[in-house]
Amino acid sequence: MRGLPNEERQRLGALLEHASQEEVMARIPQFSQAEVHNLAPVSPQARLDLGVLVFNMERGVCLEELGDFLEDCPAVRPFDVILANELDDGCVRSGGKNTTLELAERLGMNAVFGLEFIELVNGEDPKGFHGNAIFSRWPVKRAKVVRLPEQYNWYFDRQRRIGGRLAILAELDAAGKSIGVGTIHLENRTHGPGRRAQLEAVLREAEAMFPGMPVVLGGDLNTNTFDGRDKDAIQAVAGSAELQRRCLEDVAAWEECLPAAEAAGYRLLPERAVPTRRKPLPGGGHLDLRLDWLLVRGLEAKESRTISTRKADCGFARPGSALAAFTGEELSDHNAVWASCALE
Repeated sequence: MRGLPNEERQRLGALLEHASQEEVMARIPQFSQAEVHNLAPVSPQARLDLGVLVFNMERGVCLEELGDFLEDCPAVRPFDVILANELDDGCVRSGGKNTTLELAERLGMNAVFGLEFIELVNGEDPKGFHGNAIFSRWPVKRAKVVRLPEQYNWYFDRQRRIGGRLAILAELDAAGKSIGVGTIHLENRTHGPGRRAQLEAVLREAEAMFPGMPVVLGGDLNTNTFDGRDKDAIQAVAGSAELQRRCLEDVAAWEECLPAAEAAGYRLLPERAVPTRRKPLPGGGHLDLRLDWLLVRGLEAKESRTISTRKADCGFARPGSALAAFTGEELSDHNAVWASCALE
């Protein structure tokens, strides 16, 4: 995806002092592009089961270690599709890499990238692109970006960005069988009704794009059960076992997007109330949240699990690998979610 010089990025960003994100994004064609890389050799036949992984990769900062994790962790395999959030393209913080393309080449998979934000804070960024991706062992027949209804203007955030939340939908050719997949990133800086409005926009697009097909959607739905801007709410949850149960066990009663997906015929995975996000707290420690989900329709979900991305839980790391040498606490602040679904 072609980048923009920093001077042009800053000029466009300054327009947001008086124009909407939608108006400024309309001037930047990259925001409507689904960049497809069909790199993998075509498999002669489909597997009987579809292995799907949802993974917020926290900008791909630990890209080499993430690659080791995906290749060596027995709990995430086998996977045919990865629905990924938060991957950089041309950001200093992740080594200036196109993290989607590099990971696709390493795994021998096809990929689709969609641009969520253009970062403005670091003028040294070669591109400053940040977005979501789909990785697939099967060819991508077609793909589209779905811009979600704005619930928060990220230009006025300390991170200062052009853009907004999105989903990517893609039709895959699984040895002649069409399967619809989508990666979704809902807004954390809003409440339940705002996330429901965003997910309903995705569900409508999926209904139109994938008629009669089995569909798997997933991603970081940011189902906090509170508005991520509300520091008082975060502290209240951190200090209350009852409210923490709400975030893990009773999340569907507080997050309207989840029952909306069920009403549209989707099954929610994982079914066990296991944390998928470690949210750091200002005074130290973290809050366990359940943010990452798979939504499955037209397929029989056979098994699902949540896989820790903490270094302490990576005892499978190969000696001499980047993952074995990694000294950080975690590869990502999110765990991965895996499921196996029957294709027939």
